[in-house]
Amino acid sequence: MKYLEAIGKYFIMIWEVFKKPTKWPIMRSLILKEIDDLIFGSMGIIIFISFFIGGVVTIQTALNLNNPFLPKSLIGFATRQSVILEFAPTFTSIIMAGKVGSYITSSIGTMRVTEQIDALEVMGVNSLNYLVFPKIIATMIYPFAVAVSMFVGILGGWVAAVFGGYAPSGEFIKGLQMDFDAFHVTYAFVKSIVFAFIIATVPSFYGYYMKGGALEVGKASTTSFVWTSVVIIICNYVLTQMLLG
Repeated sequence: MKYLEAIGKYFIMIWEVFKKPTKWPIMRSLILKEIDDLIFGSMGIIIFISFFIGGVVTIQTALNLNNPFLPKSLIGFATRQSVILEFAPTFTSIIMAGKVGSYITSSIGTMRVTEQIDALEVMGVNSLNYLVFPKIIATMIYPFAVAVSMFVGILGGWVAAVFGGYAPSGEFIKGLQMDFDAFHVTYAFVKSIVFAFIIATVPSFYGYYMKGGALEVGKASTTSFVWTSVVIIICNYVLTQMLLG
């Protein structure tokens, strides 16, 4: 019953977020700040991890394709498919759930502990719209980060293949172009938009409704990361079945 109550409370929160909007000049500055904090502030870690994940995928693929009758272009093909379909949208989202989700929960949770949210309510401000809506809008450009992750991941795979001696550059690029389906990129972007909404709202839920003091803020951040990751994994399965099944 506790989980059903939490799910119901979450959807009520989503409904409240879109009611009684904050004035646009204030909201615009909040959205720009959230874009800088949540998206651009995370680009460094996304690029770093994507590059080496692409390299690792290439090396593991090359080591498993040890049959001389298999063309080296399959290394590029497997790297492209792995990065675009799964690693860029899903693995990056798990990282964002840890970095961005913990930040969202702790920042809103601290406002709850210090009674800043109560002050907003007293002033007649819809605190959920003021705090959560800018985060939702900011994370809607998250597919841009996923696109960068795709490019950097494939670039990392190319570097690992060429400089590691696993495949010539021409063969790797040939594999990247082999049987390319543009819908796979669309599928990755659809997933990233859904994941972005989850990353913005689930941590906000745990931060907004937390009770206690400073210690509970840390516990809420940990709990929000766990449940954000769980919801992302479940949605990943459902979306894959719907779009590719």
